[in-house]
Amino acid sequence: MIRTITTLCFALVCTLVAIRETLAQQKAPTPTLIKNATLLTVTKGTLENSDLLIENGKIAKIGKGLTAPAGARVIDATGKYVLPGIIDCHSHSMLDAINEGSLSVTSMCRIRDVLNPNDVDLYRALAGGVTTLNLLHGSANPIGGQNQVVKIKYGRPIEEFLFPDAPPGIKFALGENPKRSNFRFPGQAQRYPNSRMGVEETIRDAFVRAQDYKRQWDEYNAAKARGENVVPPRRDLQLEPLVEVLEGKRYVHAHCYRAEEILMLMNLAEEFGFRVRTLQHVLEGYKIAREIAKHGAGASAFADFWAYKVEAYDAIPHDAALMTRAGVLVSLNSDDDGRARRLNMEAARVMKYGDLTEDEALRLITINPAIQLGIDRRVGSLEVGKDADLAIWTAHPLSVYARVEMTFIDGEVFFDRQADLARREALAKERAELEKAEVNRPQSGGSPPPVPAPRRPAYRFGDNCLQMTKE
Repeated sequence: MIRTITTLCFALVCTLVAIRETLAQQKAPTPTLIKNATLLTVTKGTLENSDLLIENGKIAKIGKGLTAPAGARVIDATGKYVLPGIIDCHSHSMLDAINEGSLSVTSMCRIRDVLNPNDVDLYRALAGGVTTLNLLHGSANPIGGQNQVVKIKYGRPIEEFLFPDAPPGIKFALGENPKRSNFRFPGQAQRYPNSRMGVEETIRDAFVRAQDYKRQWDEYNAAKARGENVVPPRRDLQLEPLVEVLEGKRYVHAHCYRAEEILMLMNLAEEFGFRVRTLQHVLEGYKIAREIAKHGAGASAFADFWAYKVEAYDAIPHDAALMTRAGVLVSLNSDDDGRARRLNMEAARVMKYGDLTEDEALRLITINPAIQLGIDRRVGSLEVGKDADLAIWTAHPLSVYARVEMTFIDGEVFFDRQADLARREALAKERAELEKAEVNRPQSGGSPPPVPAPRRPAYRFGDNCLQMTKE
């Protein structure tokens, strides 16, 4: 016993020392003063020839003629624009798995468990001014897995990606994907549901079971509070997230296309006493925009992506603007690693089709998705006290000629175009040397290099189509 206690005490001391050393190594980001820029604050208008001071990872001051503190980095942004970090409300980047498609309800699965911090698409997103992602399970299930909101701290450990205090969410899906109209996972038998009415029944059945599960725990907690000696119910990891939805503690992000299905889900949610937080894609949202606004759901849409399958045929490029005019809180999402790099252009397209103002268009990729994800107190606009998540652009972000010069997250630079350009020659030289060394590497026994066995194609199914890629 004494030996065990001694061992535990020693382990505790080692842990505390390690924590102290880690904290000592962590330094606050270098203070940064961005001078003479056009600040697109989003919520406070456009401030021309203004300065922005970053200290301790936060926006410390905004104004004109600000003075840099000792040791600060000073950036002359004359003729350039500063925009809050773009927030992508629907992403599948950095995921080593997209769908758990074996069951109709996979609410026990967590996207957090399959994050890959080395995904190069993260760096490319940073180069497009994106700083925050809502990472969602795919749409193979009526009720999919739990989401994860992250800041793109590329090159850092997974723990640093996780957005502090972001409300948890879960992915739902309606339409062709959960009923498997166009695909079946390789080697897998057909799975219920096969119809739209089956999708509705699956969701309703899950919440009926969640209500019963909640009732059991409520009765147990009440009995325990009375001092009774009672046995707790058996934990159900599938139903626990759905109970959180019923209690308003977990957001529902629902993949959807057709108007009648959207109405179905909103009615079902009201039947069980909760609200859908965001309708994802929502291509026919313009048909029922007033009903969406009345329900209180947000809409995270595409700018002009449609007709790629039957249920997308009625989509129109005016969708986001029409929902905005009806009072719906609208954002634009990527659902695609390539589109994530140009979400600023997606916002510009909505101006073209829907005649939104510049401020309204910029809100679609900044403060609106921040509100939808419940993180607007920290990001989404340039305001004193908010996280210093922002990007410096060479021109107005809604211009096709604009490119990102630097991207900051919590006051640290995670993308620097000039540094990137300077590194390219050295990286190319290193790559060539490694390739040459591999070609000249001697083989054991003088035998020729082994021929790699052919790999099975990797299936990556997101929300819109089944993509077969050789990884």
